[in-house]
Amino acid sequence: MTPSAVTLPPLPRLPIAVPRSGVSTEARIALRQLLGDLDRSIATAFRDGANGTDLARRRSDSVTRIVAHVWFACLGEVNDAALFAIGGFGRGLLFPYSDIDLLALVQHADASRLRALEQCFATLWDIGLKVGHAVRDPAQCRTLAASDASVFTSLLDARRLAGDSSLDASLRVIVDAPDMWPPRAYLQARLAERDARHARFDDTAYNLEPNLKDGPGGMRTLDSLRWIGMRLAHAPDFPDMVTEGLLDPAECDTLLQAEATLRRYRFALHLEAGRAEERLLFDYQRAMASRLGFEDEHEKNLGVEQFMQGYYRAASQIERLGMQIAERFEEMLEPPSDAKSVGADFVRYGARMAINDPNLFTRRPAALVDIFMARLDEKGVIGFTADTMRRIHQATATMGTQLADDPHVLASFLRLLRRGAPAVDALWRMNRHGLLAAILPAFGKVFGRMQYDLFHVYTVDEHTLRVLRNVARFDDPATQAEFPLGCEVWSSLPKPEVLLLAALFHDIAKGRGGDHSVLGEEDARAFGKKLKLPEDDIERIAWLVRWHLLMSTTAQRQDITDPDVVHRFAELVGGRERLGQLYLLTISDIIGTSPRLWNAWKDRLLADLYTATRYALRRDAKPSPGAATRAQTCREEAMTMLIAEGHEPQAVAQVWDTFPMVSFLRHRPEQVAWQTSEILRGDGKLPLIAVNPLSVRGSTELFVYAPDRDGLFANVTAMLDRLHFSVMEARVLSSPDGKAMDTFLLLEADTQKPAGAERAEELQQRLHRALSQSAPIMPPRRSISRHLKHFQMTPRIDFKQSSGRTQMALVCSDRPGLLAAVTQVLMACEVRVHDARIATFGERVEDFFQLTDRRNAPLSETQQQRLWQALVERIGPQSLTA
Repeated sequence: MTPSAVTLPPLPRLPIAVPRSGVSTEARIALRQLLGDLDRSIATAFRDGANGTDLARRRSDSVTRIVAHVWFACLGEVNDAALFAIGGFGRGLLFPYSDIDLLALVQHADASRLRALEQCFATLWDIGLKVGHAVRDPAQCRTLAASDASVFTSLLDARRLAGDSSLDASLRVIVDAPDMWPPRAYLQARLAERDARHARFDDTAYNLEPNLKDGPGGMRTLDSLRWIGMRLAHAPDFPDMVTEGLLDPAECDTLLQAEATLRRYRFALHLEAGRAEERLLFDYQRAMASRLGFEDEHEKNLGVEQFMQGYYRAASQIERLGMQIAERFEEMLEPPSDAKSVGADFVRYGARMAINDPNLFTRRPAALVDIFMARLDEKGVIGFTADTMRRIHQATATMGTQLADDPHVLASFLRLLRRGAPAVDALWRMNRHGLLAAILPAFGKVFGRMQYDLFHVYTVDEHTLRVLRNVARFDDPATQAEFPLGCEVWSSLPKPEVLLLAALFHDIAKGRGGDHSVLGEEDARAFGKKLKLPEDDIERIAWLVRWHLLMSTTAQRQDITDPDVVHRFAELVGGRERLGQLYLLTISDIIGTSPRLWNAWKDRLLADLYTATRYALRRDAKPSPGAATRAQTCREEAMTMLIAEGHEPQAVAQVWDTFPMVSFLRHRPEQVAWQTSEILRGDGKLPLIAVNPLSVRGSTELFVYAPDRDGLFANVTAMLDRLHFSVMEARVLSSPDGKAMDTFLLLEADTQKPAGAERAEELQQRLHRALSQSAPIMPPRRSISRHLKHFQMTPRIDFKQSSGRTQMALVCSDRPGLLAAVTQVLMACEVRVHDARIATFGERVEDFFQLTDRRNAPLSETQQQRLWQALVERIGPQSLTA
């Protein structure tokens, strides 16, 4: 059924109220029933396809009749009091659970009048209306409005519902007073409120659980534009702004269509939540997507993702146009400036740029790119004039994707990219004007595309722009302290445009189905040819797009201390320039996916892999030495360190006689020296618990040296869970004389940072006490977060035999205490852990273990099946309800 074919619920028919008689109990019950029937019929009409805006207006009109009826029953005909609707109710819109905001304006508030007002508001609450109210006289209204822009704004929307009509004029006197929030002061106040509101939401409309009302690009943004238009240009709505030259008709249509989307979503959200909820929580997203008719296309284009893309596109359009319209209002208030030529085609008026020829963009489309380049060169420019912004939009809308095939436009685009880091700011601004998607249509397809998980916290287009900004940071001297190696690598790149294009294309094929890296590689090659890039550059860009995840997965899933791992990685990379580009793209991609994913451990891990691979790619690099040679080199370097600390070589040698050779193969010399020093200082007392707050891997290193016994690894992980530490990597070794030599790389679970000195001491003492006792340590029972509940998957567990051990790959959903739970299962299944690598990607965990049975033999098929079953039962989705 089409929205136009759905009949709106009729307005309520109410009996004539007896003035000042109040509302009887029976009448209140009847009014409550009437409101309930109204809300149910409105909900039914929405489910049948009625327009959300029409229904919000119908609910407002219906509630207006009921409120006026109660007012008249409680106060009767009055000459010095009136009731006004303010807020959304004042604008004539009420969503299913919106508040009813009221202002009672009274000339004289005597005791009897106040009692009547209290009776009126109490009655409204009794019949089921959630009322917020204020009682003021005109003088109080004026005083409050003068001191608080939000109070003044509420009066702009005031709509009289009942009472003395002459009080309309009293409010108009306040809002029309020239000294009451004059245009410049009001604009500044509204923009300050906008900035403060946006800051609460990380200055982005792309939050995973966005706020429909107050978030960037939300409904409050549209309200603010109307308020500013009303105050500055007597243009209270978007069509009026078209008349005043502040908007063009296409922009007006875009805003109204985006607003209709948000109103539809907000209506559905209230109904789904059963309350005045403004956040699109995970709890509601799937159900709302189904309610609004979105269906799964394939596993990489879910109905819920399409639904959220509708929101993100609408919010982004509102946010973009909102910023530009605010600039136009600011321009209105700026004093005239003399013109200053900027090249042949552009002119500068104060802090804003414009075009010389109104037909420039039609005559020479490449100027659309050139003006953004010119802005980069003009210091102090804060934007374009309103007319120029309008002409950019008109030209982009008119020519559309024709720009993608215009050789002159593409040549200008390439010149921009060759500027390196400064080009990123221009790309970001071009995106806000819709120009980037016109030149790169594939980018327009991922506009607003989200991935329904906790790993990717931004839409694909927003993520891509953040990756570009991260790349540009390597050119900033202020970043040197945070990324010294990254800045060094950036400065050595001969062609920054290669890395910028790789960043633009690395996720551009998401949502199409298939491997986005492979599909993106094809897009990158095609665009490189359109840009007429050299074949070598096209190959570099395509390779980076195809393998942009390679460095991250190698570092986090494999043992990069193994020369064979580094050698295989180096063979895939093939050259030092490509290695540097991949290193910078990997860092930028991780941080751009979610700032919470980046930590010192990953920083050190990637830097180590980069350094080792760079050495392996040297032309004069010798083949990787054998295990015996590498172990001997580690011994010699560690011995030098220990002698420098004052240890006797003979004492060191005695300790090393009990070390397995793998210690010298899998640990750095610094780690071997530290562990040896701790053992020597321990003077034979066991268990030995040593904690290095900041180790060589950018994490806190824990060394457990104790008599080996089954369950030791499980006890350690349980205590680490109790102390809120995240395990990044674990290495479980056994000495020839029966000692466990377990090493853990840790980060604080809450901050993802290495532990401070006090926390390191607490860890050492608590774990020492626990391991000194024979009782098993059980992990704490923790409730799973609301977010994680929506992203639980059946664990995927794969086994394979290698070098006398069983390798287990575990892919599952994250939850508090996961590693401790896994180790408890391993212990119960009589399985020993010899090595572990832990990787977490949002709500998804990918852990790798090397296992044996208690006789140090690989697991049999029967043992593997038993372990698989136990893990699924313990950490699968069904365990949450067990």
